[in-house]
Amino acid sequence: MKTDKLAQMIDHTNVRGDATDDDIRILCNEAKEYNFKSVCVTPSNVQLARDLLKDSKIEICVVIGFPLGVQTPKTKAFETEEAVSHGASEIDMVINVGYLKSGRYEVVKNDIMGVVQAAGDKIVKTILETALLTSKEKVKACLLAKDAGANFVKTSTGFGGLSGATVPDVMLLRNTVGPEMGVKASGGIRDLKTVWKMIDAGANRIGTSTGVQIMEELKK
Repeated sequence: MKTDKLAQMIDHTNVRGDATDDDIRILCNEAKEYNFKSVCVTPSNVQLARDLLKDSKIEICVVIGFPLGVQTPKTKAFETEEAVSHGASEIDMVINVGYLKSGRYEVVKNDIMGVVQAAGDKIVKTILETALLTSKEKVKACLLAKDAGANFVKTSTGFGGLSGATVPDVMLLRNTVGPEMGVKASGGIRDLKTVWKMIDAGANRIGTSTGVQIMEELKK
């Protein structure tokens, strides 16, 4: 795979709570240098990222309901609307795992749908937090996201000490949603070897905070 094609599969990420303005400047400068698909930031950093990337085609991805997904549906929808108004063009929202495990499937679907509607024509990726789910729950979450109109399903937040993306999970997600939806592998992806494994398993977007190191590996 050519360097530019892989770069366009990477969401270059810094969603740490202690990320400074300088950290976001570095993130955006790296994204421009390597032509990553997007930078992924917290809602409070969307405007700064927008200003730093105003002369580029790099997307601004924002995390919503992050990292636990326990906010109310109205809160997530409002957070999405505000983020879009500030310049976000892609939305990575965390589902309510507790509701899913409780069998409150309609509530989970409506939670996702509220974000989809608030996002308008923007890309919505649904974070499932696969480390907390059984195989049956992962399948159910994928189907709910698909029914709600999301564009992608995503494995993990990468937070809370949980395991991130795994090859079996990416394969399960891809097999469940089929070819028409995106699958984003995220969490614990720190080297090129892991990236290839995720792509081979069916991922067409990679979330990582080590995009620069991965691209430098590809050049060798």
